[in-house]
Amino acid sequence: MDFTFSEEQQAAVEAAKAVFTPVAPDGVPSPALTAGAVADDFDRALWAKVADADLLSLLIAPEHGGAGLDAIALCLVLREASKVLARVPLLEHSAAAAAVGAYGGEELKQEILPGAGRGELVLTVASAGRTGHDAADLAVTARRDPDAADGGWLLDGTQTAVPWALNADRIIVPAHTPAGATVLALLPGPATDLPGRTLAEQFSTTGERLAELRLDGARVTPHDVIEDPAAWPLLHDLLATGTCALALGLGEGVLKMTSDYASKREQFGHPIATFQAVAVQAADRYIDLRAMEATLWQAAWRLSSGATGLLPVAGDVAVAKTWASDGVRRIVQTAQHLHGGFGADTEYPLHRYHAWAKHLELSLGPAAAHEEILGDLLAAHPLG
Repeated sequence: MDFTFSEEQQAAVEAAKAVFTPVAPDGVPSPALTAGAVADDFDRALWAKVADADLLSLLIAPEHGGAGLDAIALCLVLREASKVLARVPLLEHSAAAAAVGAYGGEELKQEILPGAGRGELVLTVASAGRTGHDAADLAVTARRDPDAADGGWLLDGTQTAVPWALNADRIIVPAHTPAGATVLALLPGPATDLPGRTLAEQFSTTGERLAELRLDGARVTPHDVIEDPAAWPLLHDLLATGTCALALGLGEGVLKMTSDYASKREQFGHPIATFQAVAVQAADRYIDLRAMEATLWQAAWRLSSGATGLLPVAGDVAVAKTWASDGVRRIVQTAQHLHGGFGADTEYPLHRYHAWAKHLELSLGPAAAHEEILGDLLAAHPLG
């Protein structure tokens, strides 16, 4: 077995480090001190740098101007981005492009993928469902328009907490049909009027702008709908696995921050890092990180290789997200504890990491939701 990353994947990491390392996590107002959004838009200057480094086209095929890499490469880049709380829709954009590239029609690919790879077209995904705790593909219904000769679709329903929706150019919305299938509808962003569609501003714990997407007979053409039943599972698994990568990078950044602080902070004439109680807590969180990492790469490898296993790939994704949700919460809680009151200082970045960790913990469902998914898969696929 060879567990090393390929040259292409390692090159993506180096490019990501060059782009993200100079980023300051406190480049916008603190969410703890801001009543509304910390900014009206994502970091467009950073987005341009990410595009220039060819990091937006990782999962896009070469014939559409991309690198043709895999989920592992994307997760490696996402890990670097989250270490500095990079305010760009890299995960949603990349996962959406991958779904279009894998299952979209040829005209749709030509329309979306080249611009997405260059960062000229910003993509996002409605993946939180109606309340944030139910299945995203059941929150919106899709039915054929009986008055349309082209076989268009009418969408009805609500999706909450859609990331970057107020700044994106296209929004992918999963929707279920009367036959029980799931389709992906590509809606225009807010800059283009769409009758029957409204976007209401929301805010995440990170202080970033989200949107509640309400659809009341909104019409989309067949050209903008992906009907392949495999499209939504791929998109969902990519989003969930990418969220695990973000949680891992954030956890690594927080643990390093805590290690640096504990090595310098003295009590009774000694660095607190030398105290057994401190060292044991830090060691436990290091174990969390290693478990998060191992389960992440297992899920990313299954997605990238298409390898079969005792359970479908959704099982590995559920295990990874369970560890990511619980692990990142424990890491930031321990960091706050070991920092003492200094960790809550709004001039110190730890409180921002805590807010982002809570957002990632709950994104696409908390640990309990993924444990339930895993239980259902185990019941349907007995291992004995």
